[in-house]
Amino acid sequence: MTEHPVTLAEIIDVLDDAYPPRLAESWDSVGLVAGDPQARIGAVMFAVDATADVVDEAIEWGADLLVVHHPLLLRGVDTVAADTPKGALIHRLIRAGCALFTAHTNADSADPGVSDALAKALGVTATRPIAPIDTPRIDKWSVLVPTAAGDAVRRALFDAGAGSIGRYRDCSWTVRGLGRFLPEIGAQPAIGRIGELEEVEEDRIEVVAPVSSRAEILAALRRAHPYEEPAFDVFEEAPLPTSTGLGRVGTLDAPSTLRDFTERVRAALPETVWGVRAAGDPDSIVSTVALCGGSGDSFLGVVGSLGVDVFVTADLRHHPVDEHLRAGGPAVIDVAHWASEWPWCEQARGVLDSRFSRYPGWTSRVSVRRTDPWTVGSVHASGER
Repeated sequence: MTEHPVTLAEIIDVLDDAYPPRLAESWDSVGLVAGDPQARIGAVMFAVDATADVVDEAIEWGADLLVVHHPLLLRGVDTVAADTPKGALIHRLIRAGCALFTAHTNADSADPGVSDALAKALGVTATRPIAPIDTPRIDKWSVLVPTAAGDAVRRALFDAGAGSIGRYRDCSWTVRGLGRFLPEIGAQPAIGRIGELEEVEEDRIEVVAPVSSRAEILAALRRAHPYEEPAFDVFEEAPLPTSTGLGRVGTLDAPSTLRDFTERVRAALPETVWGVRAAGDPDSIVSTVALCGGSGDSFLGVVGSLGVDVFVTADLRHHPVDEHLRAGGPAVIDVAHWASEWPWCEQARGVLDSRFSRYPGWTSRVSVRRTDPWTVGSVHASGER
């Protein structure tokens, strides 16, 4: 039997690059749930939920890894004993040699992420986040150092975490100048003499570093710098909005009535008992669309200020929608939670296939199990539920 050339650790690196864990909400639990990072992976299944049926399907299909959106283990978990419902699933996956990985709110806010997959399914383009996430807090360090010691100080800054910009590392900018100082009594100058003005050819080295690394950067600077009192400045850069964040706002390729767009949504998403329903004037024209995969009623107060014609999301409730419309907010379309996030499975599959499908033995699939919990629906003759 040929051993698969891809390790679980390599797959996690690709998933974390596409859905950065730093984008996850503070309460969330994302990443590897079960599995050995050094295990060899050849078959990967994608699903919204790790239900018993999905686990059955993954094991029967021979999956080495199950990638899901919703965390199996989140709040109040203190045991995975096999006699508990969730623990039993974990034990079954482990016995079958199938790892479990979760990308939840980090996938919601990624670019592209869950709402981008929903937008693509609905024909919504030119999207931007409803709630953009600012760039991580970054410092710019400006360090003055004798030219002869520049390389050593620069290396120390890099090793402490400075100098990374996107996919580039060891980044710096340097300009040469003349430094002057006069050591006073009690000083222990590395260069020069007490009471005499000293001139030294120096470099000003500039690097960026995460704010969280300040202590490490400062300690490394002091260790590597030859001066008793290094001269340096630290500036925290202004945060800038990014293309990451929850929800999306975009446009349709052609205007549509709310009635027709609601039908487009119904046809684009998998059928559920929950169905698809709209609130607003059925004949109103829809051109600009806000949407949020999963539960998005927290954005009802926001979308009204975005100038959109309709907001598509899941799990909407009577009173919030009624108050939203009374306040003059845009029309809303409510879909099943699972259905709104299901398009992400194919997106995540594409992320891994684009990187690993060239390897012999690699295979992937999206689960065919519907994990929407609602199982029975009743429709009156009038068409009202």
